[in-house]
Amino acid sequence: MNINATLLGQTIMFAMFVWFCMRFVWPPITNAMGERAKKISDGLAAGERGKTELELATKRSLEILHEAKQKAAEVISQAEHRASQIVEEAKNSAKEEGERLLSGAKAEIEQEVFRARESLRDQVASLAVAGAEKILRQEIDAGKHAELLKTIRSEL
Repeated sequence: MNINATLLGQTIMFAMFVWFCMRFVWPPITNAMGERAKKISDGLAAGERGKTELELATKRSLEILHEAKQKAAEVISQAEHRASQIVEEAKNSAKEEGERLLSGAKAEIEQEVFRARESLRDQVASLAVAGAEKILRQEIDAGKHAELLKTIRSEL
């Protein structure tokens, strides 16, 4: 055997092997590797999108929470304001009711004082007539002296 022919045969066989691998073996492997790289890059991109969406969702949830706290504070402020209004209205109502009761009581007292004065005038007039009758020892006619008694009553 000749080494040159063996070397030439092995070189031709190696070239055919390389051509066969390049033609039939490498394209499916490179396609599989390309698809795998694409899936990996899509997964990384999806992860980045998910991360940014998570950050946006976190920011939005914080904004919503902040708005909710502001609304709650506003509601509490309005409730406190309304409560103070109700208290003031109750105070004013109670004050008006007290003033009304006081004026009614004053009017009633004035009427009682007037009645007491009238009663006292009548009693004083009666006592004056009785006293005058005893002094004069004669009976005084109330019908004849009605004008005189009215004058005495008005003076008292």
